[in-house]
Amino acid sequence: MILENTDWASLMTPHGTGELLPAALAQLLDSDPAVRAAAADEALIGHQNTIYEATVPVAQFVAAILDHPATAADEDDAAADADALHPPTRAVLLEWLSSTAFDADDETLASCNRRFEGRYLDVDAEMRAFRDLRPRFYHAVRPLLDADDPAVRDAAVLAAIPLAEHPDLTGHRDELAARTRRLLATSTDRYTRDRALDALRSWGHDVNGLENPEDVEARESYARFRAERENSRGWGGYTDDPPF
Repeated sequence: MILENTDWASLMTPHGTGELLPAALAQLLDSDPAVRAAAADEALIGHQNTIYEATVPVAQFVAAILDHPATAADEDDAAADADALHPPTRAVLLEWLSSTAFDADDETLASCNRRFEGRYLDVDAEMRAFRDLRPRFYHAVRPLLDADDPAVRDAAVLAAIPLAEHPDLTGHRDELAARTRRLLATSTDRYTRDRALDALRSWGHDVNGLENPEDVEARESYARFRAERENSRGWGGYTDDPPF
């Protein structure tokens, strides 16, 4: 089992070693939702879009417990109570997995490769390891793409998008595209919509009928920002993308 077979104390996190991670990860399966929420704050490591040494085993554990009854126990309560104190545990886990997957996605790698002559994965073993495991993570997320709880379902779609960039998962993109379109029909969150629209574009889908005025404004604003940044390179601005 990942908790027992990992030398956590030897792995770096944003705040030192991972020696305290096994206890926090185990509490993600506690019967008390407040305990699970506190454990998520401690166990789901992340800082400045970096894949740390402990990130991959944490991600493996998170993927392994997505189908555990304890992580699904609060979904009926959350659905019945819009003012529930804690979001569904599986939604929290999926949101972290999604954020981590985007930190290791193709766009991020391309940016890093520009600074390392196309060989960034030779110096970042942690990102390489995470990217290699994307099929395993995707198949753990896939059953939740049609979850009853909307927060879990939406988080699963957003997590699956960057994972599906793996070459072995190209055959899953059509089914994921249908769910991404469904997500766009209901979500008003700016981050979620940008990620969903970017994914559909990259998979060759026409998104003209899916964009609302706010989407267009955000896309055009970002394009202007990119153009200004490109023009500033070598003239006192950044010479490349920030390293985080």
